[in-house]
Amino acid sequence: MAIELSDELIELERASVAEQLKAEARPHSAEAWAPWLDAAARVQAAITAHAEATGQNRFDVEAELKRVVRHPEEPDEG
Repeated sequence: MAIELSDELIELERASVAEQLKAEARPHSAEAWAPWLDAAARVQAAITAHAEATGQNRFDVEAELKRVVRHPEEPDEG
């Protein structure tokens, strides 16, 4: 069964990755990392809500989301 992702989930993950790159480009501090941690928390909450709403396995949703956003050149396995 193919994992279904919403556009919102994909955009949230992209935003989280962008914040991660910004955080890693600066010296480590709580202030520098706060936007990334907040974005990551939003993604995790959205993954859980999406999995529950669609009856999909949460782990599978997260793995597919990361694959689509971080490794778009890899073909899906479904």
